[in-house]
Amino acid sequence: MLFENVKGYPDVRVLVGMLASRERTALLLGSTVDQLPFTLLRALDRRIAPMTVSFPEGAPCQEVVHRAPLDIRSLLPAPTNTLFDAGPYFNLGLLRAEDPETGEADVTIHRLCVQGSDRLTVYFVPGRHIDQFRIKAERRGKPLPVSISMGLDPAIYLAACFEPPTTPLGFDELTIAGGLRQRPVELVDCVSVPAKAIARAEIVIEGEILPGERMREDINTGTGFAMPEFPGYLGQAQSELPVIRVTAVTHRFNPILQTIIGPGEEHVNLAGIPTEASILRLVENSMPGRLLNVYAHSAGGGKYLAILQFKKGSIRDEGRQRQAALTAFAAFSELKHVILVDEDVDIFNSNDVLWAMTTRYQGDVSTVFIPGVRCHPLDPSQSPDFSPSILEDGISCKTIFDCTVPFTLRERFRRAAFMEVDMDTES
Repeated sequence: MLFENVKGYPDVRVLVGMLASRERTALLLGSTVDQLPFTLLRALDRRIAPMTVSFPEGAPCQEVVHRAPLDIRSLLPAPTNTLFDAGPYFNLGLLRAEDPETGEADVTIHRLCVQGSDRLTVYFVPGRHIDQFRIKAERRGKPLPVSISMGLDPAIYLAACFEPPTTPLGFDELTIAGGLRQRPVELVDCVSVPAKAIARAEIVIEGEILPGERMREDINTGTGFAMPEFPGYLGQAQSELPVIRVTAVTHRFNPILQTIIGPGEEHVNLAGIPTEASILRLVENSMPGRLLNVYAHSAGGGKYLAILQFKKGSIRDEGRQRQAALTAFAAFSELKHVILVDEDVDIFNSNDVLWAMTTRYQGDVSTVFIPGVRCHPLDPSQSPDFSPSILEDGISCKTIFDCTVPFTLRERFRRAAFMEVDMDTES
């Protein structure tokens, strides 16, 4: 949905939901619905490094330049989604920064709350790579220069959503975007800080994460909440967050500010398709040809729930489907539940998956519990007051639901096959 008449911002449009359809996402990447994770895997194998470009007439993202002092609130319409939001948010800004020790680059999407004329707070889930860069810079008493690019090629957004171990610290996800397009992502030098931005972005915010400065996320509203997050609940406002001082805003003429709503199909595709690719890669490396496909289901926001389609070729494969599930947990640490199904089950059809769970699953023998494992911090059920087995927030019981048919019983579980209708034969 494109909003073309935004009150108070006559020259800025707002786009939401561009990647909310898996079919549209596939079309934009030259793929198909079921082949999307394999398309990303091919890009991972054919990576192309980004390239810094000089534009004689100026980079597309720098057609208009606003330097500090400025008031970002009057320049860009950051959306407020609910009455309880901590403030206006930029939800689809791609942060890019470089390791102050090694110079290695990283790109990631983080929630950014507008706190003042030139101040943003940024929320990092523990362990995020740019947060590691920030910590290194802060130890030196130095700010960390950053760029925040919005309105990007979908290939860049998808590539940026890969996570470790597929993309470890020091891995530049823009190389995957280059692999998807088979050409380098173009970068441009920022105008106000020693950083680089996506040259063909619609909008770029330049700034620096300040050392030693923290701010409560809801300091201006006191709601106690942040914004709607992908699990479907309002996130809790954080008591202390790093602060970005905005040093410049650059953009195209009549730019498009791209945003996202946390609980929805757009987040599912952005987070889920790279998750699917990561699981496929790690399982394929350990047991080639057995895992046919993966779907990071929308009920888990693309992060918490995965459906694995596993093919048992012989009795020797019995039990390996559960090894595949364990490998999936290793491939993506934020995964909470894995549902295993056979090759005759459509993993993209929830009714078919639930049919398999109903007719090929017995709770006492088909369930594997793995308690006491660190998961994703935004799951509200992961707290000691929910379960006495949980020692602290963020700890979860990961679970495998094995809805595959035991190999020795496969003849009993053949699906009914109906005759094809012959349209050329008279009845």
